Amino acid sequence: MDKLKKVIISGYKSVSPKYPVEIEFGDITVLLGANGSGKSNIISFFKMLNYMMDGRFQLFVEKAGTGQVFLHNGSKCTTQIDGKLEFEGDRGMNRYKFQLAFAIPDRLIITSEEIIWGDRNLQTLSLPSDYKESALIREQGKDVDKTIQTVRVPLMRCKVYQFHDSASGSRIRLSSPVDSSDYLQSEGGNPASFLYTLKKNHPSAYDRIVRHIRQIMPQFKDFYLEPNESGYVMLKWIDISLNDYILLPEQFSDGTIRFIALATLLLQPPQRMPGVIIIDEPELGLHPYAISQLAEMIKDASGHTQVIVATQSPGLVDEFEANQITVIERDDEKECTTAHKLDREELKDWLENYSLSELWDKNVIGGRP
Repeated sequence: MDKLKKVIISGYKSVSPKYPVEIEFGDITVLLGANGSGKSNIISFFKMLNYMMDGRFQLFVEKAGTGQVFLHNGSKCTTQIDGKLEFEGDRGMNRYKFQLAFAIPDRLIITSEEIIWGDRNLQTLSLPSDYKESALIREQGKDVDKTIQTVRVPLMRCKVYQFHDSASGSRIRLSSPVDSSDYLQSEGGNPASFLYTLKKNHPSAYDRIVRHIRQIMPQFKDFYLEPNESGYVMLKWIDISLNDYILLPEQFSDGTIRFIALATLLLQPPQRMPGVIIIDEPELGLHPYAISQLAEMIKDASGHTQVIVATQSPGLVDEFEANQITVIERDDEKECTTAHKLDREELKDWLENYSLSELWDKNVIGGRP
């Protein structure tokens, strides 16, 4: 399976066209930074790619209400956005470059897309675009299609997840049709139907998820996943001391139901996992012990897929190695987002006496407000 090695972003939201952000990725990449540093903007860039690979780029722009919000300091300062991603596979490096431009009255259009492959003798394929949607998703001739697949497939396997909305009436707490369980939806819209399918087809993975939930919620015994007459299933559950009483998803706390979604995502069978799992601030609402369990699940999942996490949790950062951390911060002088990867050797002396979170707090590694 191709691995995402690098992304270069220019002109997107808080990223200046003069000072592009370049991030290298491993099996685990933790994006660490304070509020307003630009972490969520980098996650948003990948979310935009998800929409592009679904043929819904214009919907992504429309949902924001205006194309101006995507251009660094607006269209008067920035007229285009550039993106480049590099994937490494058995046959070497494959690169995808694209450019977005501002268009009247208030739109973003795709002005160019290129696929570049090879290590020494680079070859380039320029894709004809209709400006509205990516040419990667259109049917092509057989010879061209093989080249397109080298970047389309890994791009489609990069998935962004965010489980922030856990309020009463949120999608994560609602019923979902049992036939919508091919994959876990990006905002947790179908955890009940996905778990229902795992219980039927992958019982060992399902049991593992249940065991991890019990570790942070000892009174939890199991889910009660029974479809109704309309083929919908809800995230009902059983308390260990109330075997005959079925509880509703509203009786999970916000932190617990977010942990359930995270455990379902990270402990699902390897063959069902996306190629890259990207999670925005998964620590929200979690107890410190649950954050420790989250880190273990991330490490476990990284044996089968790449995991990218954006966080500002000291507890979560301390669970990883320095070379797995990329610090995201805002440069006040340049008025833009910057990124730098930590070097374990450079921090060796510091780490003999301090944890990573303490170095972050002391502003040794940057990333402070």
